[in-house]
Amino acid sequence: MIEYKVILDKNNEILLENNKTKIYLDPIHIVDEDYVFISHAHTDHLLNKAHLKKFNLNNKIISSNETSVIANIRGYNISNNLEPYEDIQLIDNGHILGSKGLLFNKKVFYTGDLSTRKRAFLNKPEIPKVETLIIESTFGKPEYKFPPLDKIIYQVNSLISEMYSRGIPVILMGYSLGKAQILTALFGAWKPLIVHDNIYQFNNIYKNFGIVLEESISLSRAKEKNMLDKKPWVLIYPLISGKHTSINYLKEKYGAVTIGFSGWAVNKNYCHIMNLDYVFPFSDHCDFDELLEVIKKSRPEKIFTVHGFQVEFAKHLNHLGYNAEPVNKLKGRKTKELKTYKNKTLDSFF
Repeated sequence: MIEYKVILDKNNEILLENNKTKIYLDPIHIVDEDYVFISHAHTDHLLNKAHLKKFNLNNKIISSNETSVIANIRGYNISNNLEPYEDIQLIDNGHILGSKGLLFNKKVFYTGDLSTRKRAFLNKPEIPKVETLIIESTFGKPEYKFPPLDKIIYQVNSLISEMYSRGIPVILMGYSLGKAQILTALFGAWKPLIVHDNIYQFNNIYKNFGIVLEESISLSRAKEKNMLDKKPWVLIYPLISGKHTSINYLKEKYGAVTIGFSGWAVNKNYCHIMNLDYVFPFSDHCDFDELLEVIKKSRPEKIFTVHGFQVEFAKHLNHLGYNAEPVNKLKGRKTKELKTYKNKTLDSFF
């Protein structure tokens, strides 16, 4: 038999542990050469580059092939990735290209960043039934409820149409990896379509993995061809403050309007905080109701909440009758054993 626990180490990194092996779950720092699961290639989920150099992690990194490729483009060497074996399965979690949750022994599921909403080329993921669920809680408060995607698409297309009729260019703003590719797929029919150079690079990676995206031109190339002078146009740009020098330049020189996309746009002050002209509540994470739906589908006996509003979400789940605990309250101590399994031990995988 093998006993498995969830612990938080001295760097506040969450991991699964038995008496022989530890699996870090999306760590930034590690303290020894144990196994590392990387759910996706956003930098806040990638191991610190110095730690990658310090430790010999050959054949000890668990990730999807897409995550490995994207991470390497970003300067993180995680090419020695492992695809799932008997005791571990990587489960699509709908966040970005290649993002996965980790299912251990069909008993414990770590979701990673999660979205259950179908968005362009990203399908709604299947949620496994498990005994223990470790779930991200970025938007784990009841006020974070996102409108239907069809409504957002209609409103944004209507806004772009209005701007185009007046000869006004539009800047669509979202995270360079993940959100920007969704925006390319949803609104790329507006021409000419220009994308920031970083986004252009990620778009090409998506295409290399078979994702169909509208053709576009990089911002640097568009400038070389003086395309910005021929208004209107749509530019997809990283989500930054409207006061940033580059955005100010585009607004002042070309009269462009900015449209930001973020789950935080549920907050009525978000538009003012970000100094954008328009914002829409659109996220690559679950909203509150979708998180609850994940809980209902997985039907866990024990829940650990991580990231975001983890304390508030755990409290709400306990009120609903679940057994939930925020990971940040595990600091400095080991938790209860998750379960004792009589199936194959992790040695069959490791």
